[in-house]
Amino acid sequence: MERKAVYRHSVATRATHWLFFLAFLALVSSGLQIFNAAPYLDASDKSDPAHRVLSIEAPRDGVGTVTMFGRTFVTTGWLGWTDDGMGGKAPRAFPGWITIPSYQDLADGRRWHLFFAWIMIVSGIAYIIWGFARGDLQQLVLRREDLPKLWPMQLYYLRLRKEPPPHGKYNPLQKLAYTLVIFVFAPLIVISGLALSPGFDAWVPWLTQAFGGRQFARLWHFVLMLALIGFFVAHLVLVATTGVINHLRSMVTGWYKLGPHEA
Repeated sequence: MERKAVYRHSVATRATHWLFFLAFLALVSSGLQIFNAAPYLDASDKSDPAHRVLSIEAPRDGVGTVTMFGRTFVTTGWLGWTDDGMGGKAPRAFPGWITIPSYQDLADGRRWHLFFAWIMIVSGIAYIIWGFARGDLQQLVLRREDLPKLWPMQLYYLRLRKEPPPHGKYNPLQKLAYTLVIFVFAPLIVISGLALSPGFDAWVPWLTQAFGGRQFARLWHFVLMLALIGFFVAHLVLVATTGVINHLRSMVTGWYKLGPHEA
């Protein structure tokens, strides 16, 4: 039986989706460049080794280590002592192949980070406005009636249930993930980033204090980055396991072929 094709994503939705995704990748890469200048995270209002949560360093030439909550792991070649971005090896938290720019340069890393931060913010706001105008945003938000369907949907993904619970354009787990990203993780990562800006800190000092100080804001920013990376990884896994060609087609051309349980 031929599956029905529907025009699922508008040009604006597709454009802002890809812009947001590409900007986020660049932000992660440039953010790791910035992290390399001070390769540690402290649960404190200021730099304090006694409250260190994470550190990536090279205690001696040729050896890289990662220390998390007091436990140290040797990560030579991956983290701590790795690619310096110029064809050699050096004491460097994250390797040159994953940072923007590849060579160590804090000033350039900040410029790239600020540039792509604006792209992500603008594309994110445009996505929300356009989605609200078209009614798509309302379909993305998790509602009370979706809560009983969360666990059955998870069982379906785990192949422990033959059929998913009935749903519309987005299933309940998708709604939960998008609601958290759009209304919690994305705003918080932007606000925590502003709290790290010296200029913004001087203008609105209470914002930095609300995060527990600059070092705590840095820790929150890093954790939120990991949360968003986790979302994107889960998103890609679900795309790969539920019809990668169909999903990619819908995000390139807008046209999507409905599955047997989709309305």
